[in-house]
Amino acid sequence: MKIINIKIIATVAAALIFGSCSQQKARRPISQSSGSFLRESAERNKKLISGEERKIDSIIKSDPNVSYLASKKGYWYRYDKKNLLDTLRPKKGDIANFNYEIKDLDGNVIYSELELRPQVYHVDKEQKIIMGLRDGIKLMRKDETITFLFPSHMGYGYHGDDRRIGHNQPLMCTVTLTDFNPESKIKTE
Repeated sequence: MKIINIKIIATVAAALIFGSCSQQKARRPISQSSGSFLRESAERNKKLISGEERKIDSIIKSDPNVSYLASKKGYWYRYDKKNLLDTLRPKKGDIANFNYEIKDLDGNVIYSELELRPQVYHVDKEQKIIMGLRDGIKLMRKDETITFLFPSHMGYGYHGDDRRIGHNQPLMCTVTLTDFNPESKIKTE
């Protein structure tokens, strides 16, 4: 009887061991991606940016008396009021005070300077303003006014601002840097 129990246990154990080691086919994923979605998305973005850049280029060419500069970050700007006396520009950690107005590329006001109120911005330490302005503020000197032409990816991007700025909307922002100070100077006062 003992031998029969041992044989039964051995047979069951062998069946379990050999049964679990058998070759099983891997399950196929429920959905497969061929990469076409990413390629199509990249193509859509290239077309979108190209169209926005053509519109910006037409604005630049429409007034040959105004000189626009191209930034390294992919936006364009012109000086409306230039400060030739000062050499300092805001840098990381400085606290910049500025006023600005946002328009669409046709010149229609989206947000007036009055609506946006004077802004206080800790340079490169906060994300409360659009990417283009975060970079553009660092190009300015005190009391300068610059008009920036931002493609949508430098503005509010695909999402917009959920109010007046639509998705993928390029913007024209006129900014006046009224003052800036090092953060350390503000803390000691």
